[in-house]
Amino acid sequence: MRSYSPDLTPPWKRSTPLPEVAAEADLVVEEVSTGFCGAVIRCEKTAQGPTVTLEDRFGKHRVFPMEPGAFLLEGRPVTLVRPGTGAGAGPKAPSRTASGSLAVPGARARVARAGRIYVEGRHDAELVEQVWGDDLRVEGVVVEYLGGVDDLPAVVTDFAPGPDARLGVLVDHLVPGTKESRIAAEASGDDVLVVGHPYIDVWEAVKPSSVGIAAWPRVPRGQDWKTGVCRALGWPENTGAAWQRILASVHSYRDLEPELLGRVEELIDFVTIGGPEGP
Repeated sequence: MRSYSPDLTPPWKRSTPLPEVAAEADLVVEEVSTGFCGAVIRCEKTAQGPTVTLEDRFGKHRVFPMEPGAFLLEGRPVTLVRPGTGAGAGPKAPSRTASGSLAVPGARARVARAGRIYVEGRHDAELVEQVWGDDLRVEGVVVEYLGGVDDLPAVVTDFAPGPDARLGVLVDHLVPGTKESRIAAEASGDDVLVVGHPYIDVWEAVKPSSVGIAAWPRVPRGQDWKTGVCRALGWPENTGAAWQRILASVHSYRDLEPELLGRVEELIDFVTIGGPEGP
């Protein structure tokens, strides 16, 4: 008969093993030694041991060894294990928003701030909502559209921005020497931030691979760009239907080009940092 020897070590001297968490896709963790925070993309078994690839919100990838206690989950050290192995009894993966931010469980939409973000058109507004909608509601930020950059000076005047009501503006095709750049420079100020992406239209800010095409076609000067894109791709010349097709291919920040991601994040920070919440 097997003898039983009880563990007489006092509880305060016993080491508590770290919880093991399955490195499922989209689990958001922070690597302790570097501070790199990202979502799990994949796990691999190598000769040196298992590794995990993380992707941050700007699309940068880093590969790390899955060593005990090497990662933080919601601020607490954990040991990542490959899915289907280990106890996996640790905290569940936190969900995250389409922009890559950690979701706030049970958070209500905040009362709208006085500050606003303006974008050029309806398609821009719908794309921002698709990816950043959850974040904007938590922060109490409203997005409106101009209808065209030519209206920007009048919008700024009517809005009357100030320290308690900042205005952020996203402009298409904001490159040096263009009409857009001149208008943006005139409208900018201490409480007005005008930023932009280099694309002719926000359609181009969606990665071609996400839409299922090799690249966005070049459209000859003088031809309506959106109509030209539809023709070149063999799509029906219905730009509204084409946009819905493009928008449906966007599921998260990974489907967008970094040149747009950084600018929208910059605008959200500008209108929320330092300004009070709405009444």
